[in-house]
Amino acid sequence: MKDDTLIIDILEDGTIRVETDQISPANHLNADQFLKFLAELAGGEVVKTKNRHAHTHHHAHEHAKQGG
Repeated sequence: MKDDTLIIDILEDGTIRVETDQISPANHLNADQFLKFLAELAGGEVVKTKNRHAHTHHHAHEHAKQGG
């Protein structure tokens, strides 16, 4: 993964997973603001983990299930 890349996956259960590698100092604040905005829109729990081999963050946002 290259610097300043966010990989966004939406899982079958509605969880949004964002994976990052190195974020440049110039874009770090923008990335943090984007992830905060995404969490506000999606709602639910936010979980952050660090990859042992790289500076990687995973952010998961659980959506409320509609219907049922």
